[in-house]
Amino acid sequence: MIGSGRKGAGLGLVVFERLGAAVYRRRRLVFISALIGIVFFAVLGVQALPKLDSGGFNDPGSDSAAVSEILQSEFDSPDADLIVALTGELPADDPRFAELGKSLTTKVAAIGGVKRVASYWLTPSPSLISSDGKGAVLLVTYDPAGGVSNSDITDEVKAVLAAADLGKTQVYLGGSSVVGQAITGQISSDLARSEAIAIPLTTILLLIVFGSLVAAGMPLLVGLASIFGSFFVLYLLTYQTDVSVFALNLVTGLGLGLGIDYSLLVVSRFREELASGREVSTAVARTVGSAGRTVVFSGVTVALTLAALLFFPQFFLRSFAYGGIFVVLFAVVGAVIVLPAVLGLIGPRINSLRIRRSVDRPNRGARWATLATAIMRRPWPVAIGCIAVLILMAWPALGAKFGQIDERALPRDNYAVLDSAALTEDFPGLGRAPIDVMVPAGVDTEAVAAYAARLSLVASIEGVDSPVGMFEDGTRVGDPTGRAIWTSDGYSRLIATSTERPRSPEAEVVIAQLRSVLAPTAGVLIGGFAAQYTDSQQGIIRVLPWALGWVLVTVLILLFLFTGSILLPIKALILNILSLSAAIGVLVWIFQEGHLTWLVGDFVNTGTIDTSTVVLTAIVAFGLSMDYEVFLLSRIKEEYDRSGDNTASVALGLQRSAGIITAAAVLLAVNFAAFIPASVTNIKILGVGVTVAILLDATIVRLLLVPAFMRIAGRANWWAAAPLRRLHARLGLAEH
Repeated sequence: MIGSGRKGAGLGLVVFERLGAAVYRRRRLVFISALIGIVFFAVLGVQALPKLDSGGFNDPGSDSAAVSEILQSEFDSPDADLIVALTGELPADDPRFAELGKSLTTKVAAIGGVKRVASYWLTPSPSLISSDGKGAVLLVTYDPAGGVSNSDITDEVKAVLAAADLGKTQVYLGGSSVVGQAITGQISSDLARSEAIAIPLTTILLLIVFGSLVAAGMPLLVGLASIFGSFFVLYLLTYQTDVSVFALNLVTGLGLGLGIDYSLLVVSRFREELASGREVSTAVARTVGSAGRTVVFSGVTVALTLAALLFFPQFFLRSFAYGGIFVVLFAVVGAVIVLPAVLGLIGPRINSLRIRRSVDRPNRGARWATLATAIMRRPWPVAIGCIAVLILMAWPALGAKFGQIDERALPRDNYAVLDSAALTEDFPGLGRAPIDVMVPAGVDTEAVAAYAARLSLVASIEGVDSPVGMFEDGTRVGDPTGRAIWTSDGYSRLIATSTERPRSPEAEVVIAQLRSVLAPTAGVLIGGFAAQYTDSQQGIIRVLPWALGWVLVTVLILLFLFTGSILLPIKALILNILSLSAAIGVLVWIFQEGHLTWLVGDFVNTGTIDTSTVVLTAIVAFGLSMDYEVFLLSRIKEEYDRSGDNTASVALGLQRSAGIITAAAVLLAVNFAAFIPASVTNIKILGVGVTVAILLDATIVRLLLVPAFMRIAGRANWWAAAPLRRLHARLGLAEH
């Protein structure tokens, strides 16, 4: 058992009390500085929005990324960023249609930031003409070193098309730039809609939970500071690295949510101190010493959990780490420094403009103690029943089928989706993304031909075009089509055409089969969209054990330093994994199997679930679960250090913290549930996943399973070997 007492080493209560006292002495300076900082962050931070990227799903260190670089540097033919398709009543070769096509090609090529335009009317190719011969395309490639954003170039192309005299000619736009621009625009629209839903609901709930208008404003102060501060950091990061636009949703949801969580904890403790008759200065110091310590530890735990996203090579996931870590940092600073300064300024006026008469009398939470006592009388049935429910909810996760985002993440009626569908239907050559195969120079012609023949035998491969001819089913069927440049100083290029959608599990199988074909020499590389998808999936699988190991080890160490217990950190991990598995099972049941669309809104069911979004949801939900674990364990350990009675400590700890945990969970869930009506499926998945995980964790896990488990374990909850007890005495984060 870990002894109690106020003296000792480590980061304990006294250190935080001194911080609280220092904040109180300089409360006006702290408050004014915070307001100036928020305005500064807001003005610069919002400038990050147009600089964010909608991509980031590929592995930059993979073979497919190397192929993209080779295509650009040696073949001067990187993948087109924009596809402009023109269809009309005349054949594409009609002189009048050809004149329009050539004119548009010249005008588009003259746009700043455009590197090259490949046009059917300049270089006729079967892949650039529609199946009925009445349509043809321009493939526009942007210059990454041109200093112009892809979105701005796309807007310029649209302006050129809008100004042209097209007559009855129809225009369709496709390609990564159009899809990316559509996703970015849709996310901005969804974000505004989410805020329009979340802010009014949150305001009402804050008034109910905090009981007074003044107190209800405290989370908004902390939330805005964390959101705008994180926007500012993302703005700075855009000058150094790519940052995903999807990170905005996490920053807003997590910033406001943690602002609420931490403010609720701090304000509740401050009210307790005032209600016990302490002066404002003492109340502020003791609040920072207890609740502030818990907030700091919780923030460190959440931030280190989110840091696991830095292990992944995709900047989509890394961007959430950037945004998440800094939003937690700003939320902690706001709750431990800025909020206590405000409380020092207003003192008892924290209860002003009340909507509940009992707001200045802290809720003793007797009903929570009654619940805990009832659970601990019959811990085994409660534990078995709760675990059975969580396992049943997690069951669909066993059938998870993972995919990757494409234009189908957008609403069905989005112009990018409609145009992409039209391109796929009318231009079969474009609908089947090529698989590029790079063979190092020096391989003789016969070996290249034999290799191309072997590749064409792979299931789902319609044909392989190469410098030595076109191959189908292992047989040469004609000369090279002229669709590409076939050789450079360093490589020979082969192009395989697959019948599978490039970003799908089926495409992953095709790429694996192609890479297993005997190559004529070492160093053969396979790229293209299907290979990029495959490499991205394998990149996630490759680093996932390291990311999970980071989370497990850091959480075990931090919870040991916090509690001095061996068993409690292990218990926390097991229960969190159970609730997280249940949340993932719900995601698979809804978004892969297609249930509950009447509740979550319509979306394109691809039969898969996006891998990156599931990883993101899991890590965010795990971090927030640890947030509530710390809230609960903090009060239970405080009581155990005082009394040494395990059962009474659990009941009293739940009595003091369950109301805060439940209220915080509901408020945080509202913020993430506001993402569920989003039009982009990935954001919808994030909203559902985190909301379900939060509610499961704050109810089934914290209110039912934790008391049951701690009653079953008894005094073993607090056991540690003698060397570990000495280590905790020196380094622990307990209230010394």
